[in-house]
Formats: sequence, C-alpha cells, structure tokens
Amino acid sequence: MQKFLTWIEERFMPPMARLAEQRYLKAIRDGIISALSLIIVGCFFIIVAQPPIESLKTLVAPHVANIMIPYRITMGLMSIYAVYGMGYSLAKSYKLDGMSGGVLSLAGFLMMTIPLNIDGVINNAIKAGVEGADKITAPGWILPMGNLGAAGMFTGIIMMIFGVETLRILKKHKITIKMPEQVPESVARSFEALIPAAVVIIASWVVRVVLRFDLNQAIISIFKPINNIVGNSLIGVVLPVILITLLWSAGVHGVSIIGSILRPMWLIMLEQNALDLSNGIASNKLSYVAPEQFYQWFVWIGGSGATLSLCLLLIFSKSTYLRSVGRFSLIPGIFNINEPLIFGVPLVLNPILAIPFILAPTVMTILSYIAVKSGIISGFVVNAPWTLPAPIGAYLATGGDWKAPVLVIINILIGVAIYYPFFKSYEAKLIKEENAQVDGAVQV
Repeated sequence: MQKFLTWIEERFMPPMARLAEQRYLKAIRDGIISALSLIIVGCFFIIVAQPPIESLKTLVAPHVANIMIPYRITMGLMSIYAVYGMGYSLAKSYKLDGMSGGVLSLAGFLMMTIPLNIDGVINNAIKAGVEGADKITAPGWILPMGNLGAAGMFTGIIMMIFGVETLRILKKHKITIKMPEQVPESVARSFEALIPAAVVIIASWVVRVVLRFDLNQAIISIFKPINNIVGNSLIGVVLPVILITLLWSAGVHGVSIIGSILRPMWLIMLEQNALDLSNGIASNKLSYVAPEQFYQWFVWIGGSGATLSLCLLLIFSKSTYLRSVGRFSLIPGIFNINEPLIFGVPLVLNPILAIPFILAPTVMTILSYIAVKSGIISGFVVNAPWTLPAPIGAYLATGGDWKAPVLVIINILIGVAIYYPFFKSYEAKLIKEENAQVDGAVQV
C-alpha cells in the first residue's frame, strides 16, 4: 500500500493538482458556488409544493403554481447566475474587468436562446379557429426558460469562455476604444468592452439565428449518454468516489478537482429530478440516481471518506493522541467538516487507514445505489445545505423520505465495521510509540 500511495503522490497527484488550478475549471467552480445560495433556497420550495404527506399534498395542490415561482426564478434560472459568476471569475484571473467579463458571458449565453412572440402564436391560433384563443392575454415577447436552468450550463460554460477570451484577445492587441483619463472609470470600462461586445453578440447571432444552429441541443445530445452513465450506472456512480478518495489519500482535495468536472452534470440531474417530481412522477422513480446530493448524504457522511464512522471509533481509542483527535473532530464531523480528522490522524499518506478511507465509501455507494435505483428510497430533489447533519440533510434532500435517514445510520455502522480492523492496527502502532516515549522519559 505504501508503494501505491507513493505512486499516487509522485505520478497521479501532480497532474491532478495542476488540473485543480486550471483557469477554466476554477472559473466554473467559482461561478456555480456564487449561485449556490439561490439554488439551495429555491430547492426547498419543491418540498412545500410536493410534501411527503398525502393530506398536505391535497391541501397545497391549488397553490402549487404560486409556490413553485421561487424555484423557477432560482433553480430554473441557475445558468444565468452561474454564467455571470463564471465570466467574472475568469476575467479576474486574466486581470481584466470582472463585470465586463460577466456581462459578455451572459450576453453570449442569452443569445443562444431565441425569444418567442406569443402575440404571433395567439394570432395564428385565432386564425386557425382554436376555441378560447381570442380570450388569452398575451405578454408579447418571452424568453423560454427551458435552457436557462441547469440544462443550459454547458452552453453557458462555452459562451463564458468565448466571451472572456474575446475580451482578452482584443484587449491584448489593443482593439478597444480607449477613453481619455478624465472619463469616469465605469464609463471607460463600458467603452473598452464595446468592440468585444459587438463581436460576441454578432457571432452568437450568426450561429443561432442565421445558421440556426442550436448549441444547447447539440451539447445535450452529446452529454445525455454521459449523464446516464455518471448518474444511473453503478460504475459511473462508484468511479468518482474512488477517484476522490484516492486524491485525498495523497493529500489533494479530491472533491475540488472531480467536483469541478462533474458538478455541471450533477446540477442537470438534480434539476431534472425536481422537474420530474413537480410533474407528478413518483419520488422513487425519478430520472437520476446520483446527483451530487447522493454522495453528500449517503456517502460523505462526516466528510470525504465517510470519516464520521472513524471519528466514532477514535473517541473510544486507547491511544491518548487518537482519542484527543476524535474528541476535537467529532462536532465538526457531525456537520461534515473533516479537515481536523484528515490532517490530525493523519489520513493523508497513511498506508494503514487509506484502505478503509477508500473502501468504506465505495461499499456505502454500492449499497445506496441499489437502494435508490430499486425505488426503496426516494431520489434526490433538494440541494440541502451540506453542513447539516447527514440524517437531516438526507431527509430534506429526498423530499421527506423517512427511510433516507435510516440508510444514513446503516451506512455509518457499515463504515464503523470497515474502519475497525484498520483503526485497531493503527491504534496499536501509536500506543507502542506512546509507550516508548513514556519509557524514554522515565529512563531520563
């Protein structure tokens, strides 16, 4: 195991560490995180609109459309918020004006969606003799929301890169409008972005309107099979767990790397599940098994590596050091913060505990996948705050399925069983070292 960890540290970790610092991936991560508070709040309205108790569901049924409005304005438009944040972050990384980067990215993204003239649709319906069409009040032009939520995230990423890179290249070659120093900075920035804005908008218009190329539809057709593999196949669900725990074992923040790559897909899965539920599909028959919340509440219990199980063992350890680490790590662990444990035990580059650190989450993932895939436990529809204790978070994220917290407790116990023999081996090693130190002190 030591040779394997050395290989990870020397061969696997350096390219992964460089990947984590990749400019575009950092911008994607920052942009999505900037929209996270809105996504979390909006998701909870799904629970209100589709409560787990049948009598409450009947009670709120007449008001579902109004209850769902906050969800549609937050989760339903998440790509708009994320694209601006991504563009802002990427522009800042180039030392460009962040607001210009965000606005250009957002403009390019919105240009990929063609507005609809509802007046024209209604007039056609009236001419066709559709009953009641003449009584419909038309709002005029509207922007369809279908591609403005998670489904449009990859389009947003492409347009973010295009918008900011256009700004960077034109500024690098001084193809911008330079204003005199007396002009206020905010006005000067707007004029600097004028030519890049023209390039972004005209190019986007040519692609979407003139050539009639639907970028979003093309991307969905490419990524839909990948989403099915990542979200609905056992190997696709287990692989991120193995990669994340391998990276953590070598001292690299695995979630920040793997999550940056997969999070856009996970968000698409969560939105689709929420839409399924709002459309009346049973909560145990949703489209995707494993959006990010699957890992958060059923696998990363206490943090990456399912370390709450280990923490419970540590607080009863016969090793003075391990017992101390367990006690000061317990409260953070309950709220899924495990850095004190990872670097305190330590779990990083620990050939004994690396085995259960990888194995326990893998076993828990397989069991949880079977439970959700078979319909025993409801799918995930809510992005509950990750700092909630796991049983509470699992209950909320599944829309109020009482069986979800039960599975969390079962997984904790499985983790305890898997960690136990390796913990005892590591404990014996530390006790021997502690006793040697005591004997040395006595002899002195």
